[in-house]
Amino acid sequence: MHTDGFAAWTRRFEEERERRNAQGDPDWEQGATLPPEVWAGIQRFQVGEDGDGTNLIGKADEAGDDDYARAVRLFVAEEQNHARLLARLLAAGHLPTLPGHWSDTAFVRLRRLMGLRTELLVLMIAEVVALRYYRALRDGTDDPLTTEVAGRILSDEQRHVPFHCERLHASLAELPRATRRSVMALWRLLLLAVSLAVAADHGPGLRRLGVGRRRFVTDIAASSGSIVSTILAFRPD
Repeated sequence: MHTDGFAAWTRRFEEERERRNAQGDPDWEQGATLPPEVWAGIQRFQVGEDGDGTNLIGKADEAGDDDYARAVRLFVAEEQNHARLLARLLAAGHLPTLPGHWSDTAFVRLRRLMGLRTELLVLMIAEVVALRYYRALRDGTDDPLTTEVAGRILSDEQRHVPFHCERLHASLAELPRATRRSVMALWRLLLLAVSLAVAADHGPGLRRLGVGRRRFVTDIAASSGSIVSTILAFRPD
């Protein structure tokens, strides 16, 4: 498996960590005011961002690529920072975090069923859905603190997707071409099912953000085409 690019990914994550540390946190003292339906969605996504990443890190270590394993640890740290930012945003609006949510429990169990490849495929579904949600949250409210927090998280997620695409490209390249295409066709079906479930669960909040259920789902489906093409693209050694 050719994974020479992960040293570069490690540097990118490290550079972003340094930039984030220099930037500092948003001004939490300004507080945040949002409709209850939007707060409910933030609470659910905060649960999804919150985790120690132990299972993913363990599988990355077993893959035998030290650069990739380091990059995964930095990725997990960014996800944990997202959970922290969302928790602080909730606190700024005088709301608590949730102890858990059924959707997060289902995703975690599914991700842990098999090896690294399966975990990344499931994780990518969550990342692609999150891209659309955080864009809606950034663009759909007049609350300055929420806009800033959502924008910071969205910027990170826009790097996470190509990071996982690169690993999945290398991993799926080990399979026959027909199998690769079947795997990604199934992935798109699962992505559609999950986006429908999220749209149903978050419908009132999405409407408050100016994004209806149908648009949320169709935007995610449209974005999946380029992701699949990237993963399946031929790349000469």
